[in-house]
Amino acid sequence: MFEGFKSLKSKIRLIFLLAILLLSFLFIGSLKYDQLKYEENSAMHERLVSHYLYNYYLIHGKIDEAYLESQNFSLIKDKAKVVQIEHYFKEKNKYTKYAVDTYKLQRIILINNDRFQLFLQNKNKHVLPLKRILVFSLVFLLIILLYFWVMRSLKPLSQLKDKIKTFSQGNLNIDCRSNKKDEIAEVANEFHHAVAMIRELIQSRQFFLRAIMHELKTPIGKGRLVAEMIRDEKNKARLHNIFERLNLLIDEFAKIEQITSKNFKLITNSYKMSDLVEASIDLLMIENAKDIIELQIINDYTLEVDFELFVLVIKNLLDNAVKYKTKENIIVQLNNKKLAIVNKGPKLDEPMENYYKPFHSSKQGLGLGLYIVKSILDIHHRKLEYRYENSENIFTIS
Repeated sequence: MFEGFKSLKSKIRLIFLLAILLLSFLFIGSLKYDQLKYEENSAMHERLVSHYLYNYYLIHGKIDEAYLESQNFSLIKDKAKVVQIEHYFKEKNKYTKYAVDTYKLQRIILINNDRFQLFLQNKNKHVLPLKRILVFSLVFLLIILLYFWVMRSLKPLSQLKDKIKTFSQGNLNIDCRSNKKDEIAEVANEFHHAVAMIRELIQSRQFFLRAIMHELKTPIGKGRLVAEMIRDEKNKARLHNIFERLNLLIDEFAKIEQITSKNFKLITNSYKMSDLVEASIDLLMIENAKDIIELQIINDYTLEVDFELFVLVIKNLLDNAVKYKTKENIIVQLNNKKLAIVNKGPKLDEPMENYYKPFHSSKQGLGLGLYIVKSILDIHHRKLEYRYENSENIFTIS
């Protein structure tokens, strides 16, 4: 019943609406009660007047018009009007010894007995309780003013919600301070303080990571120069691969830092999945990669992705498959708009959610592989599925 009143504003509107309805029912009910009481008193008054007139006529043989005037009653003497009223009462089957009805907005009393026949007009009118109407009007106006006052007090809450939404989308440059003294202002000021602290922490982390990456570039560059001096071509090639691998890792860390700090702008284009897989295998930088990795293209398909990031996803999955395989080749299968990477090996010891955490305990790495994969797939609105069948680990991007 109250499904539509989940928000705070909706509940406040409901409360004020119920208050106004209750006040309206109370006001209308009081007016109707007054009307009923007036009609009861008026009917009793009319009977008393009729009884007095009958007794007075028995004693004096005439109608006491002075009494009628004092009671705000008048005797209808116009013969034409009397005939019309008499006809009206007869049509309504009210032409009896005593009857009361409304004729042309006038309250008419018929007294018809063996002594006389009279049509009287009761000129008394029901007077509206102006004081009560004024009180109810003031209370009604007060409730309306209170409603707008409360809703205006909640306006900063809506603004704070918008600021929080903006903050959740990665914009750290928000100012939600308030100079008011209520609880909403206190929450806004505390949130502003928390945002400032988070902004400082993120900036510190970014500065720290960039400083480390910058410092690592120098020894890598020097290492490449030293490698060029080695005469043994095989060892030179190996060193070149090592330094290239280190350089690629630094670039990966830079992309991770951008993605996790929400400063990365996704640039997507259409690419064949087979091309993405081939680029990922090349990025592994391992000897005889195609002898270890078997690509099975059952149905090739295209994806709207960021090339560098998605290649990094597949490369990390292949890297894990190579590290933890026990025997046989790794199979990469493209079918039904799904990429499956299969390797023979032991089943994962923990639920997949644990491996998505950064720096998860790993025997052969930093434990960042699946964390990077999850982060990149999230911004591409795709998901990674895992299952273990026939002693095979199967990772699927769907």
